[in-house]
Order: sequence, then structure tokens, then C-alpha cells
Amino acid sequence: QVHVEASGGDRVQAGGSLRLSCSHSKLPPGNSAVGWFRRGPENEREGISCIVFSGGHTSYVDSVKGRFTISRDNAKNTVYLQMSSLKPEDTGLYYCAASRVNYDADCILNQDGYRYWGRGTQVTVSS
Repeated sequence: QVHVEASGGDRVQAGGSLRLSCSHSKLPPGNSAVGWFRRGPENEREGISCIVFSGGHTSYVDSVKGRFTISRDNAKNTVYLQMSSLKPEDTGLYYCAASRVNYDADCILNQDGYRYWGRGTQVTVSS
């Protein structure tokens, strides 16, 4: 059973920064991808960013480009989401998810593309 867990959420002022961590157990053999998703006040779950382990392809939703950076530490089995210049609209419950992908695949920001999900971590940005 693959275990995935997000952490690092907090309450910050607008303009501040946070780093979220997604720790995961050993993933199935082959290539994998990890994605970050956010559930906002309208209760929708939006794809924020993702990274493919082999090849390092990354993707971001337009609203966070230039402000958020996804990265991974292979030795720690952890994927990070560095969030800067935070805005009140970044408020939400942040989840990370993982899945096996093909070696030549790009990651996607669609929740249907991820099999293993962890509990979320709350980020609240006050104005």
C-alpha cells in the first residue's frame, strides 16, 4: 500500500511564503508523478502543480506560475511545493497525490490521473 501525506500548511499574511511537503512511501516500479491539488472555498479540487520523477517534467496552473515551485528530494521520498507571494485566493486544503506513469509521459493536473492520495494540509492566506 502506497502512503502519501501532505504537510506544512499554515496561516500566513498575503505576500508571505510557505513550503509544503509531500512525503511518500516507496512507489511502484517504473516512473511516477506527484501532483498537488487544492480544494478551495467553492469545494472544487483544482490541480496546482505536478512533477514527473524521470525526466523532471513539471507543470503549473496559470494562477501560480512564477510564484510556486515544485521540486523533489529523491533521498527523502519527498516532493515540495514552495509557495511565494501568496494571495488570499491561494487559501484552501492542499492535497498531494501520486501515481505511476509511462517513462515518456508528462504529468497532468487532472485528479483522475492519480491513484494514491493523502490527507490535505490547510493553507490560509489573510489579506
